[in-house]
Amino acid sequence: MKKRIEAIVRGKVQGVGYRYYTVQKAAKYGLKGFVRNLQDGTVKVVAEGEEEKLKQFLKDLYQGPPLAIVDDISVKWLEPKNDFDSFEIRY
Repeated sequence: MKKRIEAIVRGKVQGVGYRYYTVQKAAKYGLKGFVRNLQDGTVKVVAEGEEEKLKQFLKDLYQGPPLAIVDDISVKWLEPKNDFDSFEIRY
């Protein structure tokens, strides 16, 4: 079943390759959406795909790349809007 997540990742997640890591993991699971740094130092992730794959993706997001320290992720589960063609970094 397809779902959409909108997540805010808190911790040491900017300047550590977190967005690139997120793009790689999204590709691994065939997800579509985007990742973006926010001005408050958090990272926003919006992704759509199969619910099981999104759950695995979230586990990876909690781990992050080697230099990241993820303190918390707040996640909203929503119905998919099917408004993405790929998974990308947005600026």
